[in-house]
Amino acid sequence: MQSKTYLTVRYAETDQMGIVHHSNFPIWFEMGRTEFLKELGSSYSEIEQRGVLLPLYELNCQFKSPAKYEDKLMIVTSIKSLSPVKMSFSYEVINTINNKLLATGETMHAWTNVQLKPINAERMIADIYAIIKG
Repeated sequence: MQSKTYLTVRYAETDQMGIVHHSNFPIWFEMGRTEFLKELGSSYSEIEQRGVLLPLYELNCQFKSPAKYEDKLMIVTSIKSLSPVKMSFSYEVINTINNKLLATGETMHAWTNVQLKPINAERMIADIYAIIKG
């Protein structure tokens, strides 16, 4: 499954060169992840209410072309891998005006309890894990 999240680049997201500052991409990835889980029928807040967290432990981003103020973007999010102890998402940032690929990325997350100790999500939140697994 893929989720598509749309946004318009705000002036505050650009740098002195007039392009989107690289620090915005992880924020956009988070937007994509949040919407992805909602579209599956779950949410970060529901997972957290059940005592499970998904802390980020790795982030990669490859920049292909710059985004600029007022560009219309689409963040395409999908699950790259899923196991009872971790989950990886992949992302594509696309300019919807010219369909140009601007960046690709990946985030990796561990399933933990609120003390940040690893858990087995398949056992602890079996219903949500099954939804994500498809």
